[in-house]
Amino acid sequence: MIFGKEKSLKDEIINIGKKIYCLRLAVAHSGNLSARLDANTIFVTATGASLGNLTQDDIIKVDLSSSEDTGNKRLTTEFPLHSQIYKNFDNKAIIHCHPALVNAYFAIYPDLKPLTFETKLYLGNIHVVEQDTPAITKPELVTEGLKSNNLVVVKNHGVVAIGNKFAEALYLIETLEEAVKTLAVARLFKKDILDDLDKPLKENLSQDAAYLMFSKEHIQAIADLVNQDEFIAKKGEELDLTLQLAIKLDGQDKTYKFNFEKGKITKLEFDENAPFVISAPTDVWELVFLGKLDPFVATMQGKMKLKGELGKLSRWYVPFSRLFELFKQVKIK
Repeated sequence: MIFGKEKSLKDEIINIGKKIYCLRLAVAHSGNLSARLDANTIFVTATGASLGNLTQDDIIKVDLSSSEDTGNKRLTTEFPLHSQIYKNFDNKAIIHCHPALVNAYFAIYPDLKPLTFETKLYLGNIHVVEQDTPAITKPELVTEGLKSNNLVVVKNHGVVAIGNKFAEALYLIETLEEAVKTLAVARLFKKDILDDLDKPLKENLSQDAAYLMFSKEHIQAIADLVNQDEFIAKKGEELDLTLQLAIKLDGQDKTYKFNFEKGKITKLEFDENAPFVISAPTDVWELVFLGKLDPFVATMQGKMKLKGELGKLSRWYVPFSRLFELFKQVKIK
């Protein structure tokens, strides 16, 4: 039974390697893959292996709980990266590859400019890690970036994506490569479309007050900003933004329900009896309120949980995107 499980997982790695190679997201001997067999054991592709032509022997079994060096000379130089990710996240699959368009784009520009709703919804803010060596020598920087997005760009090197299935990680990489391709084509029509990417986004953070995260005062300050915002008022009227949305801090008895009527928050309550409830642990909410994580993206990637149908909530995507922008304008301690 154990042998059958191991063979099945190796076959999965071989198949995803072929797909990545056929999509030209990796060439020659570049890139590496790994998958979790159990809590302390992973499979990882060997150094020098071609993802497009993997064999069972190209996949190495490693015990993560062992403090000793495996001694296997075929172990990829990127093993410390894979090891640290598995020790920090519960995800079951990692893809590290070198997409040509993504590498070219981020070698020039520091940020991804989203031109489509799909890019913004599925990718959000892409964390970019500086890289000055052929192999990733500071995996902790990648791990930190993966806290806010399941996809990280390693500048002048490639990308790292995680998921509970290889397909989840691969879809993120494909979406990013397509987003960059769209930007390149857009520039053919308007050559200055990317010229302002290196200008920092200026936010009005003139407030002096800072609040304890998820305190009543913190959430009330957000509600006040929403009710003063002309854009939300306009879109709320146009789209009939009338619903109840609750936000919940996991592990603590802190839940706030916003009662919207045509874009205005008419009542703020302290319960989760609402058709839509967004919940997450403290560290994830902190990234949201600091503006480092978009709740729509976090929900798509499983970092936040949503009770209710995302499709219905997406009807109000535009005003809610503005709402989430206002989140970060209220400073937290």
